[in-house]
This record gives sequence, structure tokens and C-alpha cells, in this order.
Amino acid sequence: MSFDFAVHLGKVQRSVKDLERDGKPVRAVTLARNYATSVDDLWDAVTNPERLQRWFLPITGDLKQGGRYQLQGNAGGTIQECDRPQFLSITWEFGGGMSWVELRLTRQGDNEARFSLTHICPVDDHWRQYGPGATGVGWDLGLLGLAAYFSGKVLTHEEAEATFSSPEGKAFILDSSESWRQADVDSGEDPDTAAATAQRTAAFYTGGAC
Repeated sequence: MSFDFAVHLGKVQRSVKDLERDGKPVRAVTLARNYATSVDDLWDAVTNPERLQRWFLPITGDLKQGGRYQLQGNAGGTIQECDRPQFLSITWEFGGGMSWVELRLTRQGDNEARFSLTHICPVDDHWRQYGPGATGVGWDLGLLGLAAYFSGKVLTHEEAEATFSSPEGKAFILDSSESWRQADVDSGEDPDTAAATAQRTAAFYTGGAC
């Protein structure tokens, strides 16, 4: 993949926020960046199964509000709210756990649209072990795939796996983990705790030692 990883990394804004959901503590992990396209085109790229599989994963299911979806080899869930072309809310069910994803698209001037994704995670053992990078790094890779797609680079699943396993790809993952460490600290997390969870997340994604 001929793509400037560092430029993409710098275009993404990341934040972590404490919230409550159903009376229980949760963390909102948010990523946002602009893409050089219209809101309608961006919405189609992230909801049209034919286009979604070109930069993310194949999807099946009853793809409408109230329906169930399944991403190939990954999460499934319920489409809770769908307000085309601005807002999408889904449950994210994976590995026996549940979290929630909210997507907001907004117009930015004449030639750009803003993609803002919030993954709302329960404060459970998984969160305490990996912190915001557990979901944040994965979504960074997803947004990278979307940026590559809009620049005309479409990779097969095998090509994407090879890219992210390369030294350049692993460096991107380490930089993403560091960015989430900083976002965690900025949210008020203890710096030593944030560093430890970021290290474990980076090791998980790169296959390195903790």
C-alpha cells in the first residue's frame, strides 16, 4: 500500500469521555476526521454493503432500523437507529460482550464531510486490561482503510493483512496506541495505568510481548 500513514494518523481527532449508560459507568471512545467527499457519498460508503466490503468487512443481515447485521468474522448486533445520511446507532456484540457504536456525519464546507464515530464501552475487565486502544486502534485501522478507499486504493483482505503485518503497518499501530494513551491521560486517567493498557493493546495488535 503506497499510503502516508503518518498523515492519516494526524488527521484523526481522538477523545475518551466518562459516561453512564443504564446507571453503569461506560467510556465513550471517539474518532473523527474529514474526508474529501459529500455527506451522501460518505454515508453510502459506510452503509452500502457493496462499498463497505471494499474498505472494511463484508456485511450481511436485515440492514434497516430494527434489523440485525453481521460483519464477517467480527461483530454483529442490532441497528437501533438509522437517520440517513446523518446518524447511525448499533449494538456491537462480540465475544459474549456488548457495547454500542454511534456514527455521525456532518457537512464541512463545500467539499468535505466529517466522519465521527463513538464506541461506547462498559468499564469491565477487558477495558481495565486494554483501555481505549482496544477499540480505538481497530477503528484507526478502519478509518485508514476508508481513507485509502477514497484515494483509489482498494486492498483485498489478504493484502490488508500483509500491510498491517509489515514493519510500516506495525509502526502505525504503535503510533495509534500512543495516541490513545495520550487521549486516555487527557481524559483524566492515571498516566501509569494509561501507559500499561496502551502497551498491552499494542502487543495484542502487533503480536509483540507486553
